[in-house]
Amino acid sequence: MDNLSTHSRKAVIDRFGEKAGNWLWQRFTVHHTPKHESWLNQAEIEIGIFSRQCLGKRRIATIDDFITHTRAWNQRINQNQTTIK
Repeated sequence: MDNLSTHSRKAVIDRFGEKAGNWLWQRFTVHHTPKHESWLNQAEIEIGIFSRQCLGKRRIATIDDFITHTRAWNQRINQNQTTIK
């Protein structure tokens, strides 16, 4: 769970009422994601890697060329089982 204010006991109670909200909240085991490991940071890192490794400083003339380059890069990354550290 990220640290968004809507992901809280109070938000659940405000939405579902005191009784149902408390019952529902008790069913959760909350694990907050550290800010430095959030999905958004991982997405931004991935976009940066894509930009540097796939696009570089060149200009791609057509959308079809862009799709071709993107698919080839994606297949290469998946075959190498590249991960974000």
